[in-house]
Amino acid sequence: MFEIFAEYPYLITILWLIVVAVAAIILERILTRWLRRFIEKTQMPPDVGNGLILTVRLLILVGAVVALLHVGGVPSDIIVSFSALGGAAVGFASQRTIGNLIAGVYLLIARPFRVGDYIRIDSIEGIVREITINYAKILTPDNTVVSISTQRILDKEVTNFRFKGEEEKLYCYGFELNFDHSLPTEKLEEILDSVIERYAEVLPKKPEYQAVKFTRLDRNYKFYIYVEDPKDIFILQPKILREIIETWDKAKPGNQ
Repeated sequence: MFEIFAEYPYLITILWLIVVAVAAIILERILTRWLRRFIEKTQMPPDVGNGLILTVRLLILVGAVVALLHVGGVPSDIIVSFSALGGAAVGFASQRTIGNLIAGVYLLIARPFRVGDYIRIDSIEGIVREITINYAKILTPDNTVVSISTQRILDKEVTNFRFKGEEEKLYCYGFELNFDHSLPTEKLEEILDSVIERYAEVLPKKPEYQAVKFTRLDRNYKFYIYVEDPKDIFILQPKILREIIETWDKAKPGNQ
């Protein structure tokens, strides 16, 4: 048998080519099956899952071609050039998939927010319903669910309204209001106190307010409400806001 290889040395090359090709096919089948189970288990979006499978297949293909070129006796400088070109192609094709995976793993480890928290990402705010490796799903005040990619979240400012203090089970939500100078400051704050007192015994912590800015044209106040269930923010914020505006309008000169 070895005499045949000695007489026909190209047979060894052919044999190695077959071994490399078979190994690549087997490796591709094994990894593809494992990835499909992983994608199904983690509930990845189809586009991201398919991108991950494509990336692995490209890596196997590039590795197999490099190995075949080496077995075939192709010069090493050509192999290095092809490897660099193949690596660049794989990197370009998998940029979004890998970026989302890295961002998702970071969020799961760092945990700037968790399921059930009330958060704001840019202009989107609401309750976190689900966190995956690729997306965070947020229930907004108008009862729609917004999915934000984890890669996008890392590039944005995230505000978590979970109260950072002795009472970490509470959520502290703040909103601002502007008032003109039609009423004296003392009278205005009496109105604010009267509305807040109505909720002092209803909520786990008495609402608060503070003056933020005074100008020649108006006065800016920031209000804070504390709730245990973030869903209450959807109801209480517009309700308290309306009561403040209605009480203030009634107290203005000419409306009494």
